[in-house]
Amino acid sequence: MQANYPAGPIANQPPYYPEGQVPPQAPPPQGGRNVIALIALIVSAIGFIFACIPGALIIGWILLPIAFVLSLVSLFLKGRGKGLGIAALIISIVGTIVGFVVFFAVVATSFNDAFDGGSEISITEPTQAGQAPVEEAPAEQAPADEAGTRTNPIPIGTALSNDDWTVVINSYNADGNATVASANQFNDVAPAGSHYEIVNYTVTYTGADSSYASEVFVDVVTSSGNVIDSYTSLVSLPDSIGLDELFSGASATGSAAFAVPDGESVLLRVQPGILADDIFVKP
Repeated sequence: MQANYPAGPIANQPPYYPEGQVPPQAPPPQGGRNVIALIALIVSAIGFIFACIPGALIIGWILLPIAFVLSLVSLFLKGRGKGLGIAALIISIVGTIVGFVVFFAVVATSFNDAFDGGSEISITEPTQAGQAPVEEAPAEQAPADEAGTRTNPIPIGTALSNDDWTVVINSYNADGNATVASANQFNDVAPAGSHYEIVNYTVTYTGADSSYASEVFVDVVTSSGNVIDSYTSLVSLPDSIGLDELFSGASATGSAAFAVPDGESVLLRVQPGILADDIFVKP
């Protein structure tokens, strides 16, 4: 008896292709959307916004590094959306730079606000007997040509006051060679072409706790623009103001000598405190 065989191909048998013919290849699967790149872009954008807000700066500093790391990871993943990862990387870097700029601006503003109070100086001009003292506007709020500037110095006897100090120039001796010579036998004579001039002033501490009289600076500015301080020539005077510690309300009065070139006119530059503004006084 003759066996019957199926006319079609045997089940589970791979199809036959003639020699040299390549079987058709299935198209490669397309990658999906790069989700991490999208997340990195969103996080970087939010971090950039917070980095521009001084009060919320810390949130930006937290989100921007996270966005930076996610954007780098997204660039090594397969799939579409690497452009989002590159954009997230750029935004995170720029946002970090902006955050540092905002941070330093906030610090500079805070520092200025913290120390600005003691630098505002009020000027009270000397008055005759029976007249009330006249107080000028604070020096730092006045125009450049107001009292106390180099172009419009104030007279001797004017009280310069801020939150910490009150300074008064009492007198000025334009011929102090004899005074310096008699004050101490070890004082050097004035250098050739110069002479000593002596200023007497009083400092009163009005701040909290205590401070030192040496925090008030008095210098001489010559007509040619040179600044001369009392430390240029080491001259010892009986009433020199040194490291006197003063509690609130206490005062110290003393003198300082300056070696001034012959033929030069001078102005006194007073700085009532380390961070205070300069006030010019006409001897």
